[in-house]
Amino acid sequence: MGDPKGFMKHDRRAPKLLPVEERIVHHDEHYEQLSEETVQTQASRCMDCGVPFCMTGCPLGNLIPEWNDLVYRGQWQDALKALHATNNFPEFTGRVCPAPCETSCVLGINEPPVTIKLHEVSIVDRGFERGWIKPVKPTKRSGKTVGIIGSGPAGLACAQQLNRAGHKVTVYEKADRAGGLLMYGIPHYKLRKEKVQRRVDLLAAEGIDFVYNCEVGVTISADELKAKHDAVVLATGAEHPRDLPAEGRELDGIHFAMEFLPQSNRNNWGDSNVAALHPKQQKIWAEGKKVLVIGGGDTGSDCIGTSLRQGAISVHNFELLPEPPGDRLPNNPWPQWSRIKRVSSSVEEMTSHGGDVAYSILTKRFIGKDGKVTGLETVDLKWEGGKMQEIEGSGRVWECDLVLLAMGFLGPRQDLLKQFGVELDQRSNVITDPQTRMSTIEGVFAAGDCRRGQSLVVWAISEGREVARCVDSWLTKQPSALPEVRIEAFAY
Repeated sequence: MGDPKGFMKHDRRAPKLLPVEERIVHHDEHYEQLSEETVQTQASRCMDCGVPFCMTGCPLGNLIPEWNDLVYRGQWQDALKALHATNNFPEFTGRVCPAPCETSCVLGINEPPVTIKLHEVSIVDRGFERGWIKPVKPTKRSGKTVGIIGSGPAGLACAQQLNRAGHKVTVYEKADRAGGLLMYGIPHYKLRKEKVQRRVDLLAAEGIDFVYNCEVGVTISADELKAKHDAVVLATGAEHPRDLPAEGRELDGIHFAMEFLPQSNRNNWGDSNVAALHPKQQKIWAEGKKVLVIGGGDTGSDCIGTSLRQGAISVHNFELLPEPPGDRLPNNPWPQWSRIKRVSSSVEEMTSHGGDVAYSILTKRFIGKDGKVTGLETVDLKWEGGKMQEIEGSGRVWECDLVLLAMGFLGPRQDLLKQFGVELDQRSNVITDPQTRMSTIEGVFAAGDCRRGQSLVVWAISEGREVARCVDSWLTKQPSALPEVRIEAFAY
């Protein structure tokens, strides 16, 4: 630790958001760039706390105090090595992770925590800028092949780890680009897609094969894939969206978030057919429309920010649950993830343009004219003992012509899993052995959201790394040399 009094001398300074009116006119990343000196000063705030709880809050077990100290000392290449030792894609997590490590920071007990996420993204961005990050091919091949279904963060992390172990890896992706939600879900202004493609190109240069426009179960059967590879990893994500089966749901203008968001990303790429991934090739655009977003999580926030950038007339957000508290409650102590109210950049943009988040509100029915949605009827709720109750006389109608459903996901695609014959749990996720990560079918493994349910990018990377270690051990019939993911019991 370079400066034992750094946390006493320096206040926290995280990158500030650009002004709302400046950032909503484009799709570029919207944070200010801090100087190298400022980042190093912030790294000096990392305490010699003895027990680094930040590492227990991270699903990857990142060596946070180690690379904080190296950043403070200006040893950026060594910091990059320490960062990549546990995290395959810090340029992703450094941008889109909610940073549970920071809510577990010891300094955060009574002071603003260390800017861990800032240091992470600063290290990896410098690594790319200086050309330190290069493809590394395995020195020898094992003769074994692995097929990975899905190119989201879990599939990509698994692919890189298994390739490093010497196995020949092929990633099957039903879309025309790799990345999953990194590419087609998360908006450009949070994660530029050039950064996703840059990493995919690196993986390809390391010897990983990518097969695009290949929907396993349709383009190629499960049996064909199993016969082609020594092991198969299911990393399909949780793509089944939660629907809202209210009266009028069939009206045009009501869409799932993941029908809407990919189109904006394709447009920012300059694609001629932005609706290429839509099952009906229907273009969904918010320009000139009154938009209602149902669902208050990250996906709902992404719909809000994207709608505003497309030129929506107005945007409002509905959340079924009550408004979270401003501070930790007694049953949510440090170092647990703090379940408090957080205002995303997109919600800030919405409120500055006359919209707001309506908490404890229930959609009763959709209203339409000539087959198109024109309004939404709601009722307010009160919550008692975890149960909701409608408030009499609180009904109202909201005008709208575009409704985006962002209420989470119910699990992975069932048709594909049925082809493989794997058993599922009560939440429709793939059941795996807790030690081997193998499903109930020999040689078929699972990782990411299709195994643990809808979760974070950082958890997907963690899952991908761990299943790769298990697959390697199963293929070689001996303990794997790949690192084991260090996960604490209360990691978020």
